[in-house]
Amino acid sequence: MTKVDLNCDLGESFGNYKIGNDDAIIPLITSANIACGFHAGDENVMAQTVKLAKENGVAIGAHPGFNDLQGFGRRNLDMSPHEIYNMVVYQIGALKAFCDIQNVKMNHVKPHGALYQMGARDPKIAQAIAQAVKDVDSKIVLVGLSHSILIDEAKKLGLKTASEVFADRRYEKDGQLVSRKKEGAVIEDTDEAIAQVVRMVTENKVTAISGEDIDISADTICVHGDGAHALEFVKQIRKRLSEVNVDIVKIGG
Repeated sequence: MTKVDLNCDLGESFGNYKIGNDDAIIPLITSANIACGFHAGDENVMAQTVKLAKENGVAIGAHPGFNDLQGFGRRNLDMSPHEIYNMVVYQIGALKAFCDIQNVKMNHVKPHGALYQMGARDPKIAQAIAQAVKDVDSKIVLVGLSHSILIDEAKKLGLKTASEVFADRRYEKDGQLVSRKKEGAVIEDTDEAIAQVVRMVTENKVTAISGEDIDISADTICVHGDGAHALEFVKQIRKRLSEVNVDIVKIGG
């Protein structure tokens, strides 16, 4: 039977600002990527989200991003690889402390937003991210864009990897995600998102925004927790994958 993980970016509320629907989504996913306080989240949200994930048997991952709350970590910052290395170590360490308190292991790391995209394209940034993960804990799985430089650099360091695909994003013909600045980058229609997911998982193909079919590897499916249709996407993805005999399991499961 085909197996795939279902992950969601969570813990993105901050102070009095509530983002996403974590309480409803966490019981329906297998992996949670928890914001580490730089692009979103704070110490109270991190603590609560780790606890909630543990209670629901959901794999916990750090979701480090650029220190850019106003831009939600989706704006490129000009940082050296050494600075990026330290930034990623810092955020993984912060979330790991909350995991240790709850006596639960950190399963994976998935960069967020602009950091994720830059790591998918730039070998030096990818290497810095991968090295940070390895130096904190070499057993942690690094999640990255399918067929990206980040996956390649992580493998060179001997890290376990999980190739990620997106339910609610469109792809360029080179396998990169369409920039959010472009019209049509985000899929809002539930049926279209579900059809894309099923094809990526069962056929290892996706139709690029240019109309061409491209190859893709799907170890884990991402739904963005801040998306307007996140809860509906998660429910329908679970239902549809079950209908086509795909087993939903944790990363590394």
